[in-house]
Amino acid sequence: MDFMKKRHIINFLSFLMSFHLFAQKSSEQALKIIEKIDKNMFAKTQVVTSEMVVYGKRKKRIIKSRGYSKGVENNYTEYLFPEREKGTKMLKLGNRLWIYSPYTDRTIQLSGHLLRQSVMGSDLSYEDMMEERKLSEIYTANIIGNEVYNEVEVWVMELIAKVEGLAYHKRTIWIDKNKYVPLKENLFAKSGTLLKSTTFSDVKRIDSRWFPMKMNYKDVLKSGNGTDFIILDISFDTQIPDNYFSKNILKR
Repeated sequence: MDFMKKRHIINFLSFLMSFHLFAQKSSEQALKIIEKIDKNMFAKTQVVTSEMVVYGKRKKRIIKSRGYSKGVENNYTEYLFPEREKGTKMLKLGNRLWIYSPYTDRTIQLSGHLLRQSVMGSDLSYEDMMEERKLSEIYTANIIGNEVYNEVEVWVMELIAKVEGLAYHKRTIWIDKNKYVPLKENLFAKSGTLLKSTTFSDVKRIDSRWFPMKMNYKDVLKSGNGTDFIILDISFDTQIPDNYFSKNILKR
């Protein structure tokens, strides 16, 4: 083998090694970013009072609720307004979801394809509300770009599912470089079809974390302006009674 061939091989191997090290470093940075997002967005417990604004063809509906979360497995929500929704309750324990209706005095459990149904006519599905696991636990992440979004410097990241059974196989997220919160997100099926788009705004400092107080969820397969989810009040790491995460709470 002549000198020039040896030199080309050495250069090529050096390039491969440099590319591998760069990819490894980029992957490590991406993981650190989504871990910081998880730290902002998740807590041991959360208590949230919120309004969901559902935009219809002629008018909008406002649905007020209060939700209690413990970790990523347990969630209890009670609807407070309007009168026809008042007293409706939802309880999530692990991968199980129950809904109680005060008008029928019945509790039903949703599973399978029923979880894809709309929540009270909104652009959110029950499946969306069930998926509360940390991004770093269920997706692998890569940085695919750097942009300015709404005058904010962001990373554009692509997340690919690393566990089975997720509602969205791929996510593209625009992440604030200073506050480590998502500002925009596109959600895709395994086929590559865009299913939903979410925007996050009104980012506020709460205790030691940054948190978006307004989100707009848009089912791209439906017409309309999407659904606004507005947080009126939120507290983290507060004590929640254990009986809030028992089926007995539904008929209390």
